[in-house]
Amino acid sequence: MLFEVWAPNAGRVELLAAGREHPMERHPARAGWWRCTAPAAPGDRYGFALDGGPVLPDPRSRRQPDGPDGLSAVVEPAAFDRRQPWPGRLLPGAVLYELHIGTFTPEGTFDAAAERLPHLADLGITHVELMPVCPFPGTHGWGYEGVSLWAVHEPYGGPAGLRRFVDAAHALGLGVVLDVVHNHLGPSGNHLPAFGPYFTDTHHTPWGAAVNLDAPGSAEVRAFLIGSALAWLRDHGLDGLRLDAVHALIDTGPKHFLAELSAAVDALAGRLGRPLFLIAESDLNDPATTTAREAGGMGIHAQWNDDFHHALHTALTGESQGYYADFAADPAHALTKTLRGGFFHDGTYSAFRTRPHGRPLDPRSTPAYRLLGYAQTHDQVGNRALGDRLSARLSPGLLACAAALVLCAPFTPMLFMGEEWGARTPWQFFTDHTDPALAEAVRTGRRREFAAHGWAEKDIPDPQNPATRDRSCLDWSEPDRAPHRGLLDWYRRLIALRRTEPALGDPRWEYDALHAEDRTVHFRRGPLHLAVNLSDEPVALDLGPDAAGAETVLAWRPVGPPDADGVLWLPPETAVVLRPGRGVARPDERADAGSGATAPS
Repeated sequence: MLFEVWAPNAGRVELLAAGREHPMERHPARAGWWRCTAPAAPGDRYGFALDGGPVLPDPRSRRQPDGPDGLSAVVEPAAFDRRQPWPGRLLPGAVLYELHIGTFTPEGTFDAAAERLPHLADLGITHVELMPVCPFPGTHGWGYEGVSLWAVHEPYGGPAGLRRFVDAAHALGLGVVLDVVHNHLGPSGNHLPAFGPYFTDTHHTPWGAAVNLDAPGSAEVRAFLIGSALAWLRDHGLDGLRLDAVHALIDTGPKHFLAELSAAVDALAGRLGRPLFLIAESDLNDPATTTAREAGGMGIHAQWNDDFHHALHTALTGESQGYYADFAADPAHALTKTLRGGFFHDGTYSAFRTRPHGRPLDPRSTPAYRLLGYAQTHDQVGNRALGDRLSARLSPGLLACAAALVLCAPFTPMLFMGEEWGARTPWQFFTDHTDPALAEAVRTGRRREFAAHGWAEKDIPDPQNPATRDRSCLDWSEPDRAPHRGLLDWYRRLIALRRTEPALGDPRWEYDALHAEDRTVHFRRGPLHLAVNLSDEPVALDLGPDAAGAETVLAWRPVGPPDADGVLWLPPETAVVLRPGRGVARPDERADAGSGATAPS
C-alpha cells in the first residue's frame, strides 16, 4: 500500500504501519512530499514520525478510531463506493433542517439519528444540514473545534456510520449538507503545525493564527482544504457543504480560496452528474460571496442571512442587547427591509460595530433562494447564556407567526432541530475536553463572558458537566402531546403549502404588497396574502379591496374573511394565509393546540 505525507520542513520521515517502521523517501516530483509502500490491511493503525519525534496521525486520515491523538487507521478505498444511485436535490425550492448528531437523539449516533429521518421526510424537509462531524477530543461537543478534517468522529459512528446515515436520508428523498470548519482547528489534538505551514502569523483570527491561504506553503494548504471538501461530497455522497465563518478565511492572493473551492465543487458536480452546492456563513453582508465567479464574485451558491434573523428576533421578543440594538430601533422597518432585499446593513451605520457595515445586494441579479432565512440556528440558541430557544419565552401563537414569516418569505428556509414542535429542551454550550487545564479554561471563560453581561456565574451551565449535554438532547415524546402537536402540524401545513404554491417558491424579490407597522406584518406574493399579528390584542388590517371575501388557506386561530373593503380582523398572536376570491374559509378548531388551521387548498 502506498503512503504519502506532506512534511516540507522535515529532514527525515518514518512511517509506522501495522507495528513496523518504514523509512520514507522524498517524492521526486512533488516538493515537500514523502512516500513509501508498506504492507497494511484495512483497520491497521499507522502514523508518521518526523525527525525522530513522536508518531503522529496522518493529516489526511480517513479514520481516527482512538481519537484525534491516536494513530490513524487504514480505510479500504472500496468502502467509499456508493451503494445506491442518487440523482441529488437542487438548492432552489429547498427547506433545510439543521441538526446536531450528538443531541438529535439521546444516543447521539448516526444510526439513532437515521431512525428519526422519517419524521423529517413527513414534515416536508428536503435537506438535512449536519453540524460538524470531524473528530474532536472526548465524546460530546458542538464539533466546531474539530481536527482531522478528512475523518469522522468515531463516537458518532465513524465514516461507516456517516455513509449509512446518508444512504438512509437519500432513500427517503432527503439531501444531506455537512457543516465544515476551514477557518480554524480545535485547540486540542491539532497536529498539523508539526507537519508544515498550515497556519500563518501573517493574519490573526479570534482563534489565533490564521489558516495559511496566502503565505509561503499556502498552495499545499489550499489543496489540503479543497481535497477535504471534495472528499466529503464525493466519497460520502453528500449534497452540499456549509462553510463556517468564511469571513475569517483571510486570503490576499490573486484568486480567493472561496472562488477556487466553488470552481472545484462545480467541476465535481459535472463529473458526478448530480447537483452540489456550497452555503457560506459570513458576517460581511457582501453580495460578492454569492456573485458568480465570472462576474468577479466567489461563486458560493448561497449564504446564511443573520440580518433577517435579527430583524425577526427583535420583532418577536423585543430584545435589544448587543447586535440586536441596530434592529430593535425599528423592528418593523428592519423586517421589511430584509424581506425586500436580504441585507439590513448594506452600507448603513451599525451602532454595534460603531462603523458602516455591509454592501447592497442587487435583487435583480441575486435570486432570493441564495439567502437562507431562519428564526433559530445553533448559533442563535447555543450562544445565549442558557441556550434557551424561542419556545422558552414565546407563546405557541408567536412561534406560529415566526414559522409563517420564515416559510412564506422568498428566502430558502431553514429550521433548527426541534423548532418545528416548539421543543422545550434548551441547546446549551457543552464540551468534553480531555485536557483538564483546557477544560477549566473553557469553563471559566464561559462564565466570565456572561458575568460581564450581568449573569451570575453560578447560573451559567458548566460546559464540561455531562448533564449540560444531556439537557440539550431533544425529547422525542414532545411531538405527540399538546401544545407541541398543534405547532408541528402548523409547520407541516406551511411547508406543504410552500411546496405546492409556486408563488412561495418564486426566487424573485417581488411582492404585490409588503407592509409592517408596530407589531403587524402582511405581504402578498402572487395570489397568497400572509397577515401576521404579533401583538396581544386583535387588530384590523387594511389589505386592500382585492382582498374582500378572500378564502382562508391556513390560519393559526379561526379568522373570518376580510370585509367588503378588504379589512381583516386578526386575533392576537395569529398568522393567516389568504387566497382572494375562492370561497368560504373552513377553520379547523382543534382544542389540543389552542389553534386552528385549514388544509392547503
